[in-house]
Amino acid sequence: QLQLVESGGVLVQPGGSLRLSCSASGFTLDYYAIGWFRQAPGKEREGVSCISNSGGYTNYADSVKGRFTISRDNAKNTVYLQMNSLKPEDTAVYYCAASRGYGLDSRRYFNWGQGTQVTVSS
Repeated sequence: QLQLVESGGVLVQPGGSLRLSCSASGFTLDYYAIGWFRQAPGKEREGVSCISNSGGYTNYADSVKGRFTISRDNAKNTVYLQMNSLKPEDTAVYYCAASRGYGLDSRRYFNWGQGTQVTVSS
């Protein structure tokens, strides 16, 4: 079964840091771009960041530029999202998904994970 699993979401104080992981089972991530998306209560899903299959290209939403960093370790079949200087507005369920293309258009993505909750609050 082809599956992506997110982990690392917790409650963190404003200004804190977290690293989310997106691990694959049943298939290798080498051939796919991976995107991170988030959805806050009452809001539409938002593209956060994506990384090309080689890791050579990355893209970020304006709201997270300079604070979040996406990376991948194809040997571990895992993609990471390092989140620094977290703000309450970063609170959301974070999802990862795979794409044969590149970009933050969620319609390109498949094999969505179940999500991991990130809560930024004092």
